Amino acid sequence: MAVISKVDEVTPDLLRLRYLFVNLYFWSSGSSWVLVDAGLNGCAGKVLETAERHFGKGAKPEAVILTHGHFDHVGAFPQLFEHWDVPVYAHRQEMPHLTGQADYPPPDPSIGEGVLASLSFTYPNKAIDLGSRVRPLPEDGGVPHMPGWRWIQTPGHTAGHVSFFREQDRCLIAGDAFVTVKQESLYAVAVQEPEVHGPPAYFTQDWKAARHSVEKLAALRPAIAATGHGTPMRGDGLSRGLERLVSDFETLAVPDHGKYVP
Repeated sequence: MAVISKVDEVTPDLLRLRYLFVNLYFWSSGSSWVLVDAGLNGCAGKVLETAERHFGKGAKPEAVILTHGHFDHVGAFPQLFEHWDVPVYAHRQEMPHLTGQADYPPPDPSIGEGVLASLSFTYPNKAIDLGSRVRPLPEDGGVPHMPGWRWIQTPGHTAGHVSFFREQDRCLIAGDAFVTVKQESLYAVAVQEPEVHGPPAYFTQDWKAARHSVEKLAALRPAIAATGHGTPMRGDGLSRGLERLVSDFETLAVPDHGKYVP
């Protein structure tokens, strides 16, 4: 993975920061902006640098919004809180993992599928404690400080995983409900050839729920998909990829064996 970090535009108001093998997103509206997910441990400096470059010196978001709380989506905490005193929003079912009460189920390296899957026994699954900063997403489906967006519960990868959708341009921030790279494979992650895949298999807890979540997102007919891993996709390539994933989910996404495989 020669590229350590990269910033590019998904839409005029949505930036992607790729840091190693995971994506973070910056959504902006006028003078206000929101960070979606918080990447890997060690990326806080790059997050701050990107924010200052695009939003001005000392810029801080209105909030951080999480798709879920796995280690590669919350890694910049608590370092970011040394610079920002902002709320963090997540689904209520993620709260135990974000308040130090319950660890995530451990990853399953036995599934094979590639080097990154085999190394997953080294990936942290411990709960973090964000204290009073963390708050549940509103029950009405709105996304705080992101007008025009709604959150959609997309469990499977985690019980409280959510995705974010904007009807106006059918832009989807999918988190790890599905991804656009075979995340288990070191080669695929290095090459970053965009291709629709199921959620990262070594951490996915509930494959039945994961399938229903993919079906739910495909039914939205997204025009743009910004995922937690892989290059954002759009247009026919995205549509065809989602159709194929839905129709052949067990073959394409679910491992042949593993502790979470039914």
